[in-house]
Amino acid sequence: MSSVRYCVNGKLVSGIAPTNRGFAYGDGIFRTMRLLGGELQDWPLHYQTLVADCSKIQIVCPSAELLMQEFRHLMASADGEELSNGIVKVMITRGDGARGYAPPAICEPTRVFIHSALPVYAPEIYTTGVALYTCQTRLASQPLLAGIKHLNRLENVLARAELKDPRFFDGVLRDYYDQVVEAVSGNLFISKDGLVMTPALDQCGVSGVMRQKILDWYKTHGQVVVSTNLFMENLLAADAVVVANSVYGVLQVTQIDDQVIASNDWAKELRAHLNYVVH
Repeated sequence: MSSVRYCVNGKLVSGIAPTNRGFAYGDGIFRTMRLLGGELQDWPLHYQTLVADCSKIQIVCPSAELLMQEFRHLMASADGEELSNGIVKVMITRGDGARGYAPPAICEPTRVFIHSALPVYAPEIYTTGVALYTCQTRLASQPLLAGIKHLNRLENVLARAELKDPRFFDGVLRDYYDQVVEAVSGNLFISKDGLVMTPALDQCGVSGVMRQKILDWYKTHGQVVVSTNLFMENLLAADAVVVANSVYGVLQVTQIDDQVIASNDWAKELRAHLNYVVH
């Protein structure tokens, strides 16, 4: 854990009060981004999602200036050693509160930055693709929280705990209507007969920043990505499937459970379009 560093409300500490509502109730949101060369990748888009997610759970998001100031303070830590690369997770909670679910009338959001090392991925995930397993854990519908990255991620924890076979990189999450929602740690896209589709996230799931970047890229280039209800048979019959998040970028899915999935250079092309640097 020595490579992990924390900044809480602008102070280099490693803990928060047990009365913090993020700890007590998961009352907050978070985002995870890559740090390369001392710069947070896609920070404007990440901040935009922080503001939107905070608004949905009625928290006033701290200003971008304050968050960046505290991030720079974290960067300058470690006895003067600059933390120029890694993964940065930012969490915003409603702050401290009394016992009980009722949020305080006046709250002071807690701001947390966590820096950790870049994960080490096998080079093959970018050249030959990855395999996914089908999770037995299902996502419950809650339209009020759909799309946001809130701190209560127990469904994802249980789904990730299902992974026992090292052949699989991630899992496919469905809802109770058998609709595909996302991967445990990323978003899914499929291509079929020239049409690009992604699962609708109006009932559950997380709308990731890399997902938004892909949607924006296609929109800019005059192609609509259809957000719709997808099922496992759609993934299995697709011309290509990719999984995406802000840490590993975009990866080709070449297998789901024991079934081989058709593949091409779609993930490689998307990484090039989005200027994703493979580390």
